[in-house]
Amino acid sequence: MLSNGLKEVEVVMQSEAVLVATPHLEPARQAILEQLLFRIQAVQLAKNNKYILLNCPNESIAKITSVIPGMKSPTILPLGREGWSSLHSVVDENDFWERSGN
Repeated sequence: MLSNGLKEVEVVMQSEAVLVATPHLEPARQAILEQLLFRIQAVQLAKNNKYILLNCPNESIAKITSVIPGMKSPTILPLGREGWSSLHSVVDENDFWERSGN
């Protein structure tokens, strides 16, 4: 709502989503359920992650990756302009703001 410039005026109804399944699902349906649960958990885990993309001179890559190292390792791609690269990284939002202030 907030990202669309809307505000809550009145609560009409409180609700929550609940996933219910029998413990005795047939294998095909169990596979679908596990895939759904995996996707829900992935979204929850990624909630605070932010994708950072920036272009930088090659000589700055080491300094930048020391500040925003990424989840495992950043992706670094050469640009058409000699001596420049595109740096892509996924970082936890809280870590990003703490580190970028240094």
